[in-house]
Amino acid sequence: MKSSFVLAALVASAFAQGIDIGAPVEYSNITPGSNITVEVDRPDTLTGSTPVALVIAIESCTSYPDGQCASVDVTQRLQHILYTGSYDPVFDTPSDSKPPHQNFSVQIPSNLPQGQAAITASHFSLIGAGPFPNLQVVNVTVNVV
Repeated sequence: MKSSFVLAALVASAFAQGIDIGAPVEYSNITPGSNITVEVDRPDTLTGSTPVALVIAIESCTSYPDGQCASVDVTQRLQHILYTGSYDPVFDTPSDSKPPHQNFSVQIPSNLPQGQAAITASHFSLIGAGPFPNLQVVNVTVNVV
């Protein structure tokens, strides 16, 4: 019974350290060759964690049978890497309603075909006093126009 409780607490702690993509928003229009800002949010938590690294990528979904990103798990492949490096989310100002976040200016590949694409953020962090490693992958679907 105790081991089940400890496992549940660790899983809850890991999800509390999660990231979100704050921008671009779901189904935004983007243009091949353009620069966009990807905002990666990390909600403030009481559990100690250390962000280690972040990878931002984009994958076209046009090669999938129905051309829709929702029909496949786009978190398993990183087609075009847009950013790799450190991640240090901060509050903009004390009165800002946004969670701690960091903005990344990335260039969309000029050869990205029109249709749906998935922007993916893969975040590696160390959680807790142990610490233990945690990898989280999130994505948003955008329209390449």
